[in-house]
Amino acid sequence: MMNALERRSTFALSSIFALRMLGLFMIIPVFAIEGQSYQYATPGLIGLAVGVYGLSQAILQIPFSLWADRFSRKPLIILGLLLFAIGGAVAALSHTIYGVIIGRAIAGAGAVSAVVMALLADVTREEYRTKAMATMGMSIGLSFVVAFSVGPWLTSLVGISGLFWVTTIMGLLAIAMLVFVPKTTRHHRSFQHGYLHQLKHVLSMGDLNRLHISVFSLHLLLTAMFIYVPSQLINFAHIPLSQHGWVYLPLLVIGVLFAFPSIILAEKYRKMRGIFLTAILGVIIGLAVLIFGFTSKYILLLGLGFFFVAFNVMEALLPSWLSKIAPIQSKATAMGVNASAQFLGAFVGGTLGGQLMKLHDTSVGWGILCVIALIWLIVSFSLRQPRYLSSMVLRLPETDVAHQWTEQLLAIDGIEEVVVMPDQHVAYVKLDKKVLNDDGRQRLTQLFGKELVI
Repeated sequence: MMNALERRSTFALSSIFALRMLGLFMIIPVFAIEGQSYQYATPGLIGLAVGVYGLSQAILQIPFSLWADRFSRKPLIILGLLLFAIGGAVAALSHTIYGVIIGRAIAGAGAVSAVVMALLADVTREEYRTKAMATMGMSIGLSFVVAFSVGPWLTSLVGISGLFWVTTIMGLLAIAMLVFVPKTTRHHRSFQHGYLHQLKHVLSMGDLNRLHISVFSLHLLLTAMFIYVPSQLINFAHIPLSQHGWVYLPLLVIGVLFAFPSIILAEKYRKMRGIFLTAILGVIIGLAVLIFGFTSKYILLLGLGFFFVAFNVMEALLPSWLSKIAPIQSKATAMGVNASAQFLGAFVGGTLGGQLMKLHDTSVGWGILCVIALIWLIVSFSLRQPRYLSSMVLRLPETDVAHQWTEQLLAIDGIEEVVVMPDQHVAYVKLDKKVLNDDGRQRLTQLFGKELVI
């Protein structure tokens, strides 16, 4: 069971993610209409104003994550959230579409998604990592549904400029949530390579690249679906646009109910690869159902249900798997590449979804998305079961010997990382039980003056 520190940190960091995403998502369902009120607005520039945020995110995730592996993570998160808040203010004060584009680009420059996930990995034990990541994934999904439901209503009250001010307020609230996350100091076997070598090393790892392709594919399909499906819910299910949030919310709840048992199977019984591939198969089944039954209200909802369940399971498993196989000293870098792939997938999915809407045969559009999912399954099939680390929670020794203590720990084969939380006087020691031998256990016993249960 998660301890109080892990629960508090998971809540705070998930809230940071949700507040950012809520501010971002509320703009999407209203800007195509409201954006026309800006001076110099054209359909192309309105689309750019929506999409430039994701482009900035995709470009700057990797630099932020490279820095996060060398420096303290919390100041970088604060910087990113400040940029997000400033960008919202610039857009709110703008009277031309160009000003909105600049504001959205500045907001997107606060590309700290990977840094937030890396910090969550720091402050949670390996055994509870997937549960923490799943909580973050659920918060993102919930913010999506709430934003699509609340965005149009809130715009009617405060206007599009007021909505941008709301994003600024949410960015500042997200900074305040960092108070609940403990100060951490990471210790691992040091490396002297430069940033380029660090990035090349991450990009050379086959299984990491398969996970990057996975998150790209997942968010491509998600974004394309949410551009492609609303008109079908209106035309075939006879559900007005204002009621679509009530379709997505139950599907999200059902997805959550399936996600948590999947997490237990993946972690407790070491079935992550099997659950992962089954989730991709669930996406394929959902899209196949939509190919043949989109004209029927209930079959359309069934296909969406399969997709949402699989999506929630994937959102929970992907960050956890990534944190398990990423190099300890380059964890944030790996997550940064993954986040860039996610935003690029959303960008490509949005573009593809717009093209699919032009098709005369709707089943062909669903067929194209199904083929993409099949390619994703083929690519992912060679994924290997991830390595499972364990964690110990230990009291810190006296301050003057703490640094020496961490060096002695890291000298033991099997000890991968020590995350120190000085304010709480504890440390998480992350280790590989398969590598830790009898000699290592003896050295741990000597170091602590008692035998540890490992």
